Amino acid sequence: MYTILVVEDDKDILELTEYTLAKDGYDVIGCLDTFQVEKILNEENISLILMDRNLPNTEGSVFIQNMRALGHNQPVIYVTAKDSHDDILEGFQRGADDYITKPFNLDVLRARVKALLKRTSSELETIKVRDIVYQAKNKKFNIDNIDIELTHLEHDLLLEFIKNKDVLLSRDLLLENVWGDNIDTKPKTVNVAITRLKNKIDPHGDKEYIKAVRSEGYIFCSGAKNC
Repeated sequence: MYTILVVEDDKDILELTEYTLAKDGYDVIGCLDTFQVEKILNEENISLILMDRNLPNTEGSVFIQNMRALGHNQPVIYVTAKDSHDDILEGFQRGADDYITKPFNLDVLRARVKALLKRTSSELETIKVRDIVYQAKNKKFNIDNIDIELTHLEHDLLLEFIKNKDVLLSRDLLLENVWGDNIDTKPKTVNVAITRLKNKIDPHGDKEYIKAVRSEGYIFCSGAKNC
């Protein structure tokens, strides 16, 4: 399931875009400004951003530039009234993967979204949760831009956690999804593996990415209050 973030300060356009994309089967998150966007990018696995440029608190393409500098590499389509030749060139220089000018045709928007998602889904997939970044192409995790050396098992375990952030995962579920059909593996093995993983990603124990829930399992905390 793809999740699309739409940032548009015109409420009518925002609601129409959300409705249209949701009918096509996408999960859609809408924002009237950029105040919550960085938080959303840190906590949600966003597949694509539709970004207006004329926003009340910032210029949309400048905001995207800043997000790129922080490691957010989601594909971006600018949907904007800035339609001059220089505006469009500037948009591509500031991180655009595609550019749609207003007023726009909804069917064209849908086609552009579908095409970009198809193209980028087979390219580098980046998942970012808090300060952990995962690059699917080379199967590498880094924290604060430092690569973390993990075993194959630790890689699969951490990936399972960040794909299910803020979800309580039982030991049995982890055994099934990470260890697979290895019948010799015991629930105690999960505890040992998680301890080793925590020592690598949080050696000082101050970030508390993974928390144990007594008698139930473990949860990877994205920073949500319920953690």
